[in-house]
Amino acid sequence: MTTQTYTLEEQLALIQRGTQEILSEEDLVKKLKLNRPLRIKAGFDPTAPDLHLGHTVLINKLKHFQDLGHEIYFLIGDYTAKIGDPSGKNSTRPPLTDEQIKINAQTYAEQVFKILDKEKTRVVFNSEWFKDMSAADMIQLASQQTVSRMLERDDFSKRYASQTPISIHEFLYPLVQGYDSIALKADVELGGTDQTFNLLMGRTLQGRYGQEQQVCITVPILEGLDGVNKMSKSLNNYVAIHDAPGTMYQKILSMPDTLIRRYFEFLSFKPMEEVESLMSEMENGRNPQEIKRILAEELIERFHDSDAAANAYKSAGNVLADGELPVDLPEVTLDLEGQEALFITQILNQAGLTKNSSAAKDMIKRGAVKVDGDVVDSSFSLTSGQTVVIQAGKKAYAKVTVG
Repeated sequence: MTTQTYTLEEQLALIQRGTQEILSEEDLVKKLKLNRPLRIKAGFDPTAPDLHLGHTVLINKLKHFQDLGHEIYFLIGDYTAKIGDPSGKNSTRPPLTDEQIKINAQTYAEQVFKILDKEKTRVVFNSEWFKDMSAADMIQLASQQTVSRMLERDDFSKRYASQTPISIHEFLYPLVQGYDSIALKADVELGGTDQTFNLLMGRTLQGRYGQEQQVCITVPILEGLDGVNKMSKSLNNYVAIHDAPGTMYQKILSMPDTLIRRYFEFLSFKPMEEVESLMSEMENGRNPQEIKRILAEELIERFHDSDAAANAYKSAGNVLADGELPVDLPEVTLDLEGQEALFITQILNQAGLTKNSSAAKDMIKRGAVKVDGDVVDSSFSLTSGQTVVIQAGKKAYAKVTVG
């Protein structure tokens, strides 16, 4: 098998890359020493039709296990989606309809195979085993945990303390997710840090059902392009897998320099030795935009193709295609000067992107001004601490920060 070409230390190093916690590493070592393909599980509820780079942190870890020769089970939670995952929520999450689940699940599968090897990945749906589970079976499953144990979960405990309603069916979600591990006889389950309770539930239930307990591995939640909040479509700080090459290129080059190392560790498949070399070059004066461009091209090639990656880059002196940025992107910091916010007309003027206020207003009216790739109107403004990339016309660009 493929894992025989890797030493135990090499396997551990790759698995540990970009992980938050391994529960427990001692158990993982024991399983790796069995020298057989491990059954690696990760579950995804099809709650949205498309994925962004934040989602791929977990999928990349599946890819690492796949490269080591282990069996990947990409579990689509079409059954659990009908319950609604309460993880990190301060209110009951509405369940999805069958039609929504079907559409989203199909889109998920298409996107993950841009990372995983389709021929070596088993896509499974948890409705396969739950559709035959009786009410008596579900009661038996529910009897495996107490209400007090469920209330140890951070989001449940906070909602209980604040007297925010918790529906009884929400308590079933961790149990149902845990049972998935029993059905698949999982050796390892992966999830975000917000899934730790659910992953450990699977480990506990396996023990109670007489199975060898799984190892639980969590990966961090990736910050979005603002460098503060988690990557999210609702916060408009995301890079979607389906983004056009030029848009993806622009977004990655617009991220704060403080995210470069983190994005390389979690999103790149380059060996860490090469990543460390790039970080060292940047610390010694290499333009951070060049380092970002290397990552952008790698990701564009992964989600599109090599031609798209090659054409996304344009040097500063050339005409830039829509959505692309020059490598030496000017950076400008503006002062609020006592105002609560700066409107786009003021920003264009003060950043030197237009000649005067009249030209700025005309450009905005024509729809020729974009902020982080999206056209804005005269109502757009920035407040203290915000950083965006602004394009005015075809050639004027700047990374603008309001101090």
